[in-house]
Parts: sequence; structure tokens; C-alpha cells
Amino acid sequence: MNHSKLRDYAWLTGVNLFISTFTFGGGYVVVPMIRKYFVQKRQLFCEQELMDMAAVAQSTPGAIAVNLTVLAGLRTAGIPGALLSCAAAVLPPLVILGVISHFYAAFAANALVAAVLQAMQAGVAALIVDLVLDMIGLIRRERSPILTLMIPGAFAASFLLHINVAVILLVCCGICLGQVLWSRRRCA
Repeated sequence: MNHSKLRDYAWLTGVNLFISTFTFGGGYVVVPMIRKYFVQKRQLFCEQELMDMAAVAQSTPGAIAVNLTVLAGLRTAGIPGALLSCAAAVLPPLVILGVISHFYAAFAANALVAAVLQAMQAGVAALIVDLVLDMIGLIRRERSPILTLMIPGAFAASFLLHINVAVILLVCCGICLGQVLWSRRRCA
């Protein structure tokens, strides 16, 4: 293996360790960091490729942050890059959670830690609200009464009727599949 590849692998591992360590909230919080290091600083791929990777990362099973990091590593350095990126994305949270769980009693009793965790919880809640608003905007652009009613229906089913979330997701998937099939049949 040549020196250039080793240097690229070391950079990829280091930048993904950094991103994973210092981006709390995961998910879409990682996108601006990947944009900064992969697109703007190194020009390893373009903005549109990043958005395409983010769409794929969102639609595949698993954590969006890890999926996106793996796709960026794959695009940058092939299979070895994907494997290094995955390990670098997963390692910091595992270490942090391991330390916190080991010292849980001390952390739980510390007022400063409790305040920081509450602030982080508020930040994550804001990100989730932003995501929900984006999703509502996409649904409204579809101009589908069924999809529009699905949002309050899912909320009511979960919080008022206490229906299992897995059942709600299955019903929503069935409704969406039915609408796609109905639309295709209507257009054909």
C-alpha cells in the first residue's frame, strides 16, 4: 500500500472520529460537517453528491449519521474507506456511553451534567421539530389529503389511543403503498 493511500485513510479516520465526537444529536447535524470537510475543504465530491448521499442515508436502515459517514467514506476511498468511516463514526459514542454508564451514579447526581443534558435534549427536540416541519412541507407539496391527515392520525393513535408505534408505522406504510399503487393505476 502506498504512502498516499495511508495518508488518505488516516485523514478519513481522523476527520470521521472528530465529526462523530463533536456532533451531538447525530442525524442531520452531521451533514454540515461533512460538507465542510469533504466538499468545501477537500473537494472530494460536490454539493449535489452530498445531498444524494444524505437522501440514501435517510432511506436506509440505521443511524443517518453513520450511514452518511459510510457513504462519504465509500465515495472517497472505496470499501476500505467505508469500513474505516463506519468504525470512526461508531467508536466515539461507544466510548462516551461506556464511560458515562460506568460512572452513571456520579453523573446523575451532578447538577451541571444534568443541566447540560437538558440543554442537549432541547437542542435535539429542536432538530426533530425542524425535521417534522420539513416533512410536513414535503407532504403538503404532494397535495394529498390522505398523507396530510396521516400526521395528526398517527399522533392521535400513538398519544391518545396508545397504539404500538410499530403498528402505526405498518398502517402508514400500507396507506402510502396503497396511494402509490392507486396513483399508478390512475395514470396508466
